Amino acid sequence: MNIWIAIALTAVGCYVVKLVGLLVPAGALERPLVQRLAALLPAALLAALTAQQTFSMNGALVLDARAAGLGAAALALVLRAPFLVVVGAAVVVTAGIRAIGG
Repeated sequence: MNIWIAIALTAVGCYVVKLVGLLVPAGALERPLVQRLAALLPAALLAALTAQQTFSMNGALVLDARAAGLGAAALALVLRAPFLVVVGAAVVVTAGIRAIGG
């Protein structure tokens, strides 16, 4: 039964967050600082998620094939490669290191 309580609380919480977002005055959203933060927030959240998924396992810091794949993707981005090449480089490097390492 506890899972249903958690689901219900999550649903109510999502509704409340959405309602609070709708109640924010338009003037507050038009401030330059708020607009800059809103533009940067998705990239920051994606970077945090990528770092957490790449460098942690069971709550511990790890450096494995995923880190090398991320490095290859970063290098491809620096070289201004197309998105599919960036993803392909990450996949090939990660798979190659895992194949070599066992």
